[in-house]
Amino acid sequence: MAKKSAGATKLFVLDTNVLMHDPSSLFRFEEHDIYLPMVTLEELDNNKKGLTEVARNARQASRNLEEIVGTDLINLELGCPLAINGNKHVTGRLFLQTSQVTVELPGLAGSKADNQILGVVLDLRKHYPTRQVILVSKDINIRIKARAMGMPAEDYFNDKVLEDTEILYSGMKELPANFWEKHSKAMESWQESGRMFYRLTGPLCKSFLINEFVFYDFEKPFHAIVRSVEGNTAVLEIVKDHTLPKHNVWGITARNREQNFALNLLMDPEIDFVSLLGQAGSGKTLLTLAAALTQVLDKKIYAEIIMTRVTVPVGEDIGFLPGSEEEKMAPWMGALEDNLDVLNKSDDEAGDWGRAATQDLVRSRIKVKSLNFMRGRTFLQKFLIIDEAQNLTPKQMKTLITRAGPGTKVVCLGNIAQIDTPYLTEGSSGLTYVVDRFKGWGHNGHITLMRGERSRLADFAAEIL
Repeated sequence: MAKKSAGATKLFVLDTNVLMHDPSSLFRFEEHDIYLPMVTLEELDNNKKGLTEVARNARQASRNLEEIVGTDLINLELGCPLAINGNKHVTGRLFLQTSQVTVELPGLAGSKADNQILGVVLDLRKHYPTRQVILVSKDINIRIKARAMGMPAEDYFNDKVLEDTEILYSGMKELPANFWEKHSKAMESWQESGRMFYRLTGPLCKSFLINEFVFYDFEKPFHAIVRSVEGNTAVLEIVKDHTLPKHNVWGITARNREQNFALNLLMDPEIDFVSLLGQAGSGKTLLTLAAALTQVLDKKIYAEIIMTRVTVPVGEDIGFLPGSEEEKMAPWMGALEDNLDVLNKSDDEAGDWGRAATQDLVRSRIKVKSLNFMRGRTFLQKFLIIDEAQNLTPKQMKTLITRAGPGTKVVCLGNIAQIDTPYLTEGSSGLTYVVDRFKGWGHNGHITLMRGERSRLADFAAEIL
């Protein structure tokens, strides 16, 4: 590899938390070089024991380092090429700290790991005055210290799916007032097994995504789902109106446009993966359970409902819980209980006995599972609901969704404004990741629920607090 001029590439000094957050971060800096202080290696070693995600990542980072450094005794002063295995596109080199650094840090205790890393950065800046030396860390405090000493410091952003969640795909598109003038020229319409289809041609059609909802809310409102897109031509299907009592789902009717779209996705057997985003009280869990019960008990499309969620407490952890897996998960499943109460109330004619019988039948068809035991499983003909999915990392999300066997539908619910996991942000959450990656696939549907429907108190609190 030809050596680049010293000023062309940057030198990134990595903090330990970057490697423990993403072990493959070593291969994410493309043409730039990486420098690892000895303290970073020491901290990796201190964190390698145990079964936690952090320990697992520390071990993987160490394995990656061994592969890069190799077994031959090479001159580490020149650095080791990072282009190994499937990372041939990476042209940077890895440097390890090979000599003791003695830099006086103004007002900082020298023995603390963070301060030693800052010392290394200062020393490198003296050695390479023409190069940009940048500290990369997930720790806010070390970045503030670095900036206070006039050193550039950055967060590690590579795992962010989107820089700004405002541009996250919402699953629907509003059509402009002049839509029909531009798109109705060669329009065809037909009916097929009770469903109404339109084929339109026009400039907006190429921006549609498959299974995206389009709505026109001027005179003669029009709500449809995009079924296929070819160039400037799109086929739209009129959505079923679940706001009407005759089209209720397990006694539940949609209260707004987004809920109606969500029920269309949840009730469509052709859609294998549904993601619903929305604030507290927008009806995500209720709509999903209503659709699941209808399809398990009435239509018998799926054998049973499996519900799982990440067990991240909002306050302190409550420690070990006695009992079986179902009993241990019970405290986390308050949301399930609350929604089942609503769904049971919807059957007025049945009386108390009938309701109790329904309740037992419903209970027998809903299994509550812990995420910890999902590896290696395959779900056949199940309706899998992943609640509070915003607390999952992209890797955990992949593990869960790849459990789906034939005939299984996976529904992810969450609110990316309520992330409880310490190291996830709205941009790097597994929920943001799947919404972004799955959009436009023929068997995927997504909708962002806009309005809360819980109560006037909850809506006011969500808005004002």
